[in-house]
Amino acid sequence: MSRSHFGTDGIRGIVGAAPMTPDFVLRLGYAAGKVLAGRDGQHPAVLIGKDTRISGYMIEAALEAGLSAAGIDVLLCGPLPTPGVAYLTRALRLSAGVVISASHNPYPDNGIKFFSGDGYKLPDAVEAEIERALAAPMGCNEAARLGRARRIDDAQGRYVEFCKASFPSDLDLKGLKLVVDCAHGAAYDVAPHVFHELGADVVAIGVAPDGVNINQDCGATAPQQLQAEVKRAGADLGLGLDGDGDRLVIADGGGRRYDGDQLLYAIARHRAAKGSVAGVAGTLMSNLGFEQALARLRLPFARARVGDRYVLELLREKGWQLGGENSGHIICLDKHTTGDGIISALQVLTAMRESGRTLAELTADLVMLPQVLLNVAVPPGFDWQRHPAIAAAQSRAERSLDGRGRVLLRPSGTEPVLRVMVEGEPRAAIDAAAREIAAAVRQATGT
Repeated sequence: MSRSHFGTDGIRGIVGAAPMTPDFVLRLGYAAGKVLAGRDGQHPAVLIGKDTRISGYMIEAALEAGLSAAGIDVLLCGPLPTPGVAYLTRALRLSAGVVISASHNPYPDNGIKFFSGDGYKLPDAVEAEIERALAAPMGCNEAARLGRARRIDDAQGRYVEFCKASFPSDLDLKGLKLVVDCAHGAAYDVAPHVFHELGADVVAIGVAPDGVNINQDCGATAPQQLQAEVKRAGADLGLGLDGDGDRLVIADGGGRRYDGDQLLYAIARHRAAKGSVAGVAGTLMSNLGFEQALARLRLPFARARVGDRYVLELLREKGWQLGGENSGHIICLDKHTTGDGIISALQVLTAMRESGRTLAELTADLVMLPQVLLNVAVPPGFDWQRHPAIAAAQSRAERSLDGRGRVLLRPSGTEPVLRVMVEGEPRAAIDAAAREIAAAVRQATGT
């Protein structure tokens, strides 16, 4: 599908610039409402949740107005992790859920993503319908056919209980000291309660959102503070979430950090020992060492395009339950319909508790290959494949690795950059190869 507005994870941009402006969001709410009303019969209802960005108030109000004008009832739950919105949408039998968040991006950005009534990301075909509806003039239902709005006061509590239910009822976290970094984001009033109520001694950081400090030098995308606090507090583990609560990184007491590939491997290895893994889905960015380690466990592995929605599509296509990205999105379809940082952490802790092993021991036979990732700014719509100099630099890099690694170029789905990834050994070779390709891209774009 050709997308004018929707990217791999909804619609995202800098607030105040197209498309993240009040007038566009109002029209988006109306267009989405008309599509949902046409699909769901009479008087559908939609849940709106958000992270802690100051712009969330404006976007929430505009969305609510647009949906109401289209005749859609609106339920508002305030700050709640993205997977919490997915859960409540399904639990309350609603037509759709909407999340206002730019995930791991800094506070000037914001975004809007949709979940269908079953708790899964909105299918491409429905996004295409909304795009077409956006092209039509905006109207407004007559007063008697407008949607109503109300707040859900117990949304956080419901989601806390849902997360806790993903942890085995015969286990607890007593005796564990955990640092939980919520990135001043949507999980700030949820995640610490989950781990505390399961018995852990919790040190909560990143739980003082002020509208502009979300993801600022904290959380899953900047885990240095988490690693330092684990050491300072003498904690067993540190759990780092991102701004909307769907990513996870973990730091252990020795200061070692574990990314999504390593955490997914720990879960897969433990489940494989119990015979409960049919296969594992990753992405084009998943480390080659991760794929090789799964092969040693005789676990089938397949790669999807980058983006948790594509991992989910691959899992459903193959009938598998476990997949994820090295960025920290982990999907356990036996526990939830989407990636969930809190639930992912609980699955890692389950593996540790049931096996009696540390995270280092669970991942001891996973040897990650060095990986260099450079983000090169490019003009919107830049087609790198049409530039011979870039293709030549990529070919030289591949020849230099001599079958001992991979080269991957891909445009970001959320920002105007081309991601250049080179993986393999030795480190100096992949550093040089990545820099050469990045230089070719900059020369091609004149930057």
